[in-house]
Amino acid sequence: MAHRPLSAVVLAAGEGARMRSATPKVLHPLCGRAMVLHVLDALATLAPTRCVVVVRGRGDAVETAIAIAGGMDPAVPVEFVEQTVPRGTGDATAVALGAFADADADDDDVIVCSADIPLLDPEALGGLVAEHRRTDAAASLLTAVLADPTGYGRIVRDARGEVARIVEQSDATPDELAVTEVNPSIYCFRRGLLAPALRRVRPDNAQGEYYLTDVIGVLRAAGHSVVAVPAADPGTTLGVNDRAQLADAEARLRARVNAAWMRAGVTMVDPARTYVDVSVTLAPDVRLLPGTILEGRTEVGTGSVIGPDCRLVDATVAAGAVIESSVVRSATIGAGVHVGPFAHLRPGTVLGADARVGSFVEAKNAEVGPGAKVPHLAYVGDAEVGAGANVGAGTITANYDGRDKHRTRIGADARTGSNSVLVAPVELGDGATTGAGAVVTRDVPPGALAIGVPARIVEGWAAARDHDGDADAARDAAGEPGDRGPGV
Repeated sequence: MAHRPLSAVVLAAGEGARMRSATPKVLHPLCGRAMVLHVLDALATLAPTRCVVVVRGRGDAVETAIAIAGGMDPAVPVEFVEQTVPRGTGDATAVALGAFADADADDDDVIVCSADIPLLDPEALGGLVAEHRRTDAAASLLTAVLADPTGYGRIVRDARGEVARIVEQSDATPDELAVTEVNPSIYCFRRGLLAPALRRVRPDNAQGEYYLTDVIGVLRAAGHSVVAVPAADPGTTLGVNDRAQLADAEARLRARVNAAWMRAGVTMVDPARTYVDVSVTLAPDVRLLPGTILEGRTEVGTGSVIGPDCRLVDATVAAGAVIESSVVRSATIGAGVHVGPFAHLRPGTVLGADARVGSFVEAKNAEVGPGAKVPHLAYVGDAEVGAGANVGAGTITANYDGRDKHRTRIGADARTGSNSVLVAPVELGDGATTGAGAVVTRDVPPGALAIGVPARIVEGWAAARDHDGDADAARDAAGEPGDRGPGV
């Protein structure tokens, strides 16, 4: 019995009207992953031979989301069947069993659960299957004892304390409503017994639907054994039917995720104000300050400090970086980099090791070389900033001409004066400098100075400036009075 094949059925065709949303209920995310995908992740730990997901229509949003996410596991094929008319969980399960070919052996086990139970505990699922096989039961169900059982079907036991039937809340008597042991809709059946039992279910209830819960009474009436396995943590069995329950489930899952990372060596100064998606990867000795939000495929290297009040989405952060009060999307941040406060790194931004991007700086599709600095109040878009360069306050790379985007290149060790405008496409050569307020519309050779509006080019300026520290020679080369410089 321990080696009977195991299949899985996930009921994902419910309308979820109480969510009041155009998004299917089971696609609402928790910690960055759709509810139904959390359920599939938990079931995958059981290594089922196949998984059948019941959806409202072929090609619908649920099927598409699961397909994009890659299903459960490459080794577990996921199939979809359509419940064309919403006639209850019993009908949905019967539709799912229709996907099993007649030639399939029917002495296997099948675990059936709803797609709106995102906190499913793999260990509890494994315990349910193990007990089901140990007792050779016709049906086994995970139960939970809740202080507030509102909305759940109640477990009705007989005089011997065995499960006799399940009664839905809308059909329960006052005495039955007082029962606190509930059915979270997580079952394991002998498939050969489930199919004929479903055929005996009738829609004789307040909803006029075919209830999967009625199968329990049918099996008991036929003399088969039904086993109830109480969940050690009732919180892992909670379903989501509205926005309040969604928020509660998110908080519970977030606490679980944060606790796991802290056990793995990540510091969270205030876990209640730290939000980490399940798809995020953190190295040991990462320090997360309050208000940190890490989403998507974000990766953070060892020794980095993130926060306070940061949002990183699909970002890659190397070891020893510091990011303060900033927003980072689809950007790569090198080792030892300092970002913020109040910086915005947009997709395609790459910061080399030990670079600095400071206050009120926005970068997009930009490469900032090792040791380069963009300290404050600048826009660097569609640009390359060379190693050791310094981008002065107020500098703008004017990348858009009203029709097309163009790139700007700022060479190694170049300097831009405050409020410079680099009108792309343009190149500022290695070691070149722009004066304060310069509007650069043509390439600046290496070591040259660009000053004025539009900027005029003074070649050899850097060499004159650096020659024996002769500032007067540099001013003479630029044709400037003694009290004016490049404003860098």
